[in-house]
Amino acid sequence: MKLAILSREPNTYSTRRLREACESRGHTVRILNTLKFAIDLEQEHPDLYYNGKPLSHYDAVLPRVGASVTYFGTAVTRQFQQMGVFCANSADGILNSRDKLRSLQILSKHKIGIPKTTFVRAKADVMRAIERVGGVPIIIKLIEGTQGIGVLLAHTNEVALSIIELMQSQRQNVLIQKFVSESKGRDVRAIVVGDRVVAAMRRIAQGQEFRSNVHRGGKTESVQLSEQFQEAAIRATQIMGLGIAGVDMLESNEGPQIMEVNSSPGLEGIESCTKLDVAGAIIEHIAAQVDFPEIDIRQQLTVSRGYGVAEISIPQGSQYVGQTIMGSGLREKDINVLTLHRAGKVIPNPRSERVIEASDRMLCFGKLESMKGLIPERTRKRRKPKLKKLSQATMDLASSAASDKK
Repeated sequence: MKLAILSREPNTYSTRRLREACESRGHTVRILNTLKFAIDLEQEHPDLYYNGKPLSHYDAVLPRVGASVTYFGTAVTRQFQQMGVFCANSADGILNSRDKLRSLQILSKHKIGIPKTTFVRAKADVMRAIERVGGVPIIIKLIEGTQGIGVLLAHTNEVALSIIELMQSQRQNVLIQKFVSESKGRDVRAIVVGDRVVAAMRRIAQGQEFRSNVHRGGKTESVQLSEQFQEAAIRATQIMGLGIAGVDMLESNEGPQIMEVNSSPGLEGIESCTKLDVAGAIIEHIAAQVDFPEIDIRQQLTVSRGYGVAEISIPQGSQYVGQTIMGSGLREKDINVLTLHRAGKVIPNPRSERVIEASDRMLCFGKLESMKGLIPERTRKRRKPKLKKLSQATMDLASSAASDKK
């Protein structure tokens, strides 16, 4: 395998370890400065130049894109994707994870724990927002802060309001987040590679510091995560659209709470703490993908006209409850069940004799028109009034405009 590591810092611990892990396994590796690329766009021929010369062939790319060059770094990563080169993390995945608001918006749609968070701009909304997350003390975060920078704890409403006003006066966007008191000064970082957690550590703040980041002086200890925490870390990584990530979680009374998903996690702290070869696990994952690439069904299976992928929820009272997948008639409708989600469990390629239960969610591939017919009747009824209101509003607007002309 010939691997390119996109990094502006070839001598950092993480980049050196990844290069060593690659070379020790007999692969060819080159570290390329993200900012020295030129992107050429031409019909059916996307191309890249490096240092003014045409880029040679690479089998895979591992982006280590710094926050300060996110826009250009993700553009280079996206160009590699358009050229058919496997990228360990996609451009969209990096963008999703880099913005704290965007990442929490994406996660909030799913059944996965996140601290209650709000985002406001108007001064009049700040106090109401603080009340909605449970009141002070609260955490105030810059949307694009890293390594604990821009993360503050406010114990009173007055202090919170002053901090938020100051940050907003500097044109900074901030999040207001619930303070999970039982995890004060402690969090867990899990390194996810592909579909498994390869290493995890607990970070513990020292003294009066509430931030547990190693860069803030936090101490670390190796930890064996429970299945619940491993599943949360893996799901958060996949939801973000990443193949490799560092997932930071709080240990709350309600279970794991996802704080952040990092697309370029540092390796020094976790390798020193756990004594595990995390860099080697990353390189082996990339090599396996080059040898046998997984297909993103969301992009690849929609090429046949009229066919696609959709998630179908089975409500109580559905005609399919109690039937087997084979006996449900789905296959006769040209619908194949790829994955079954049940009570937090994922059942890949479910057997045809498996019985469908209420509240199941089925990821299906098949004829889109047939799948539309599986939308529960009550869901469709809920949607109709909204359409009617919109239609009425449009007519009122048109009527008003006509009157003005007269």
